[in-house]
Amino acid sequence: MRRSLPVFSLPLIATLAAACGASQEPTKAPPAPSASAIASATPTPQPPPHPPAPPVPPGVEADSMDTSASPCDDFFQYACGGWNKANPIPDDQASWGRLQALAEQNEMSLRAILEKDAAAPSDEPYAKALGDFYTSCMDEQAVEKEGTKPIDAELRRIDAVGDARSLARELARLHALGVGALFDYVAQQDFKDATQVLGAIDQSGLGMPDRDYYLSSDAKQTAMRDAYVAHVARMLALVGEKPAIAEKHAESVLAFEKSLAEAQITRAEHRNRENIYHKEDRASLANDAPAFPWDAYFTASETPKVAALNVEVPPFVAAVDKIVASAKKDTWADQIRPYLKWHLVHHYAPMLSARFVDEGFAWDRQLSGTAKIPPRWKRCVRAIDHGMGEALGIPFVKEKLGAEGKQVTQDMIRQIEAAMQRDLAGLGWMDDETRARALDKVHKLTNKIGYPDKWRNYDALHVDRKSYAGNVMRAAEFEAHRDLAKIGKPVDKTEWRMTPPTVNAYYNASLNEMVFPAGILQPPYYAKGRPDDVNLGGIGMVMGHELTHGFDDQGRKFDGDGNMKLWWTPNVSADFDQRAKCVADQFGGYVAVDDLHVNGKLTLGENIADLGGLKLALASAHAQGKDTPEDDRQLFIGAAQVWCGARRPEEMRVRARTDPHSPFKWRVIGPMSNLTEFASAFSCQPGDAMVRAEGTRCQVW
Repeated sequence: MRRSLPVFSLPLIATLAAACGASQEPTKAPPAPSASAIASATPTPQPPPHPPAPPVPPGVEADSMDTSASPCDDFFQYACGGWNKANPIPDDQASWGRLQALAEQNEMSLRAILEKDAAAPSDEPYAKALGDFYTSCMDEQAVEKEGTKPIDAELRRIDAVGDARSLARELARLHALGVGALFDYVAQQDFKDATQVLGAIDQSGLGMPDRDYYLSSDAKQTAMRDAYVAHVARMLALVGEKPAIAEKHAESVLAFEKSLAEAQITRAEHRNRENIYHKEDRASLANDAPAFPWDAYFTASETPKVAALNVEVPPFVAAVDKIVASAKKDTWADQIRPYLKWHLVHHYAPMLSARFVDEGFAWDRQLSGTAKIPPRWKRCVRAIDHGMGEALGIPFVKEKLGAEGKQVTQDMIRQIEAAMQRDLAGLGWMDDETRARALDKVHKLTNKIGYPDKWRNYDALHVDRKSYAGNVMRAAEFEAHRDLAKIGKPVDKTEWRMTPPTVNAYYNASLNEMVFPAGILQPPYYAKGRPDDVNLGGIGMVMGHELTHGFDDQGRKFDGDGNMKLWWTPNVSADFDQRAKCVADQFGGYVAVDDLHVNGKLTLGENIADLGGLKLALASAHAQGKDTPEDDRQLFIGAAQVWCGARRPEEMRVRARTDPHSPFKWRVIGPMSNLTEFASAFSCQPGDAMVRAEGTRCQVW
């Protein structure tokens, strides 16, 4: 749980109209027509055909479009049909879109940096360590020769677990190695005191993507559980268990994880920050969960003096405590040790020999539908970006983002923020008291662009060319210790939570900040010399999206200083909730794949941000005098084309249960169908699929 498209139809519009409160007067059935009347009846008049679509505006990617499709029927196909046809999902990908294509382009740049450092380190900081890390990963012969040696000591430690105290110590060790067994323990900014960092304990410990995989009676999920047990058994056999024992232990792993899943809250419930804030002191935790030796765990985690804790899901911690309290001799041998062993092997299989890699990928293929494993160099680049991302980011940003790019980005952000301030000033449903606090939040917003002002120090991380898995383990320990060392200290406001090459962006409510890594400040999001409207549709929409997160259903619960507090007056808060419900109902009506709908509650924050981001980009353009129909078409096409792409059905099923973002198609159709400006720009008429009926349009910001 830690913390990253079916066509709109008229019947669906009618369904959504009913959900949003629209009504129709009942009518009496007409008398049956006579045979002569039927014979002489004229054909029912049909709606006039759509007028020709407006010409494609300059500056957009015309080759990415399918102009045979009507923009008023399916704008995703109109804007992205050409790109999707020319860019089928590669065999080594579960999903392929503009974001993934740009990420691969960045990975190729990182590969070139790493290959140069492997041959002859540059003068950049940590160049030798980066080159050694890459060399160790690419040396497949050395990895094969090592076999299970990198995890043998950990397996022996697990075999020695036989009571609560030894379990606590081993869990601390596994957590330091990045293995998410039983529960999570991390440093977290206090939701209600944004100046301080406390320890946070959260639900975790599942090997499959979500609790639903264990609890659903759906036939597909039942089959997935059977496949999972077979996979766990094969993995345990690879580390030396006899096949019959491995099969028995695999069944116990499933049962053990099911007991954890039963105690977890849903992802939609977990999104609600109020549901996951239960601050208590260490003594209270010991009283609430007395069977688990927390003192031993915190000491082994090198946080022996932790005082304040956020127990995010108390029923889950109670369930863990019950497992420990009721454990018998055979429980340790037949359930707990196999469970720990499985999670260690599952996590480190990609870093071990080919038989582990192949078995791990076989399971990934069942989840995602991916036909081929990514080439070795990609896996190595990703591992190093994960383990030493800021070191790798230093040469990357010099190549990709100059001072001019950073300045242009900052100017655009200011335009988006100004649009938000104008929007807040004119909102009829917001009273003056709430409006003043909302404006204060915008004024206090911090922006981080491109890369950190202060780069991370990796001096304490040992990297060599001898062992790839060893390097990954030490990098995980380095990061875990760095993270937990923040507990009990003031918040470091300079810290970044994405690496500079990442193709993404984020809003952090506890810091009231927006962060835009250098990796995303490239086409199709932003391009020098491209029309301003197209750039506003791309990176401007992303900026507006992140800013709107500060005022989505969860971000709105935090004030301008990053504290979770009630700063909305009751009437305004109730009005917001009704507007948010409209969005949840709209997206909940869309089909993600097969029989699975989009989870409107899980995706609510992202859908509000998509709608708000598009509106802020449009308002920014209009404020600059770019308000002609052609200007608007440029912006809408530019915004849609960043979402061009597709996902495999298997991947879509996973994401429908786990991803807080809607599928690509609905990220285009959903927001745009709410905007009258879109309908005007493309001459769409009431009744068109891209025009939501009066009374059903959703508007939050």
